[in-house]
Amino acid sequence: MKAPNLPVLALDAFPHAGNNHWYYVQQLEAHVRQFPHVSEPHAHNFYLLLYITHGQGSHTIDLVTHDIRPGSLFFLAPGQVHAWNMSAEARGFILFFTAEFYLQHYPASRLAEYPFFAPGQAPVVYLEPAETHILPLFERIYEEERAAAAHRDEVVGAYVYLILELAARTYPLQEPAQLSAYGLQQVHEFSQLLNEHFRQQKSVRYYAAELALTANHLNAICRRVLNKTASDLIHERVVAEAKRQLTHSAQSVAQVADAVGFEDASYFARYFKKYVGQTPEAFRQGYKY
Repeated sequence: MKAPNLPVLALDAFPHAGNNHWYYVQQLEAHVRQFPHVSEPHAHNFYLLLYITHGQGSHTIDLVTHDIRPGSLFFLAPGQVHAWNMSAEARGFILFFTAEFYLQHYPASRLAEYPFFAPGQAPVVYLEPAETHILPLFERIYEEERAAAAHRDEVVGAYVYLILELAARTYPLQEPAQLSAYGLQQVHEFSQLLNEHFRQQKSVRYYAAELALTANHLNAICRRVLNKTASDLIHERVVAEAKRQLTHSAQSVAQVADAVGFEDASYFARYFKKYVGQTPEAFRQGYKY
């Protein structure tokens, strides 16, 4: 089975009410319903904000998995690879905007200073579910996008700026990351390669060779940046896809095994149980979402 190339989506991949080329805002449930493929690994060439008001799940960004819960506010910069697994009752808002849109109104230096867009820093803030400062701004952007009022783009830009500024105030102070730009770039490239090839290639040696590294060097970089080995990350990616298939499709276990690159369904079942702690059938029956 040939692995698909990792999609890098542009704003025009998401037709929307305002039909502008600078930003997009939608209620999360409507967005997921209209674009069901967005749960699968992909990247964007724009900035993304995701605000969760209801529901649970997980959101994996550049190989790191974060909890989804009410009050979660996620931030993605262009080029980051992400995927999510949300409960059916998940609600909230999703907002895209291009760098050009921000720079029409505010300085590039400020966009570069937001901590949640910085490599090596956590791309999420966990707000109080009942907070009343940032959520209303998403609601106003959503309403503004659907109105034909004058100077709409300027108003939306101001709301986006306020969201980022208020979020930066709530961002927990962290020790400066002792990570080199080189290490972060290698992990990012590994993330992209892994998402493209995990069905066929499950050895650290393969990815290390693609990155012109030794297997030991790639493992060392992953440990330093993510506190996990490259092998751990490969297994996590395979298992995450298997879970997604078991949860959201009616395929048999044998078909799921084939979809994640296992010719032998019984070997896949043993592999899955080793890393999940239960068989694929038990996982499917017990999944609560």
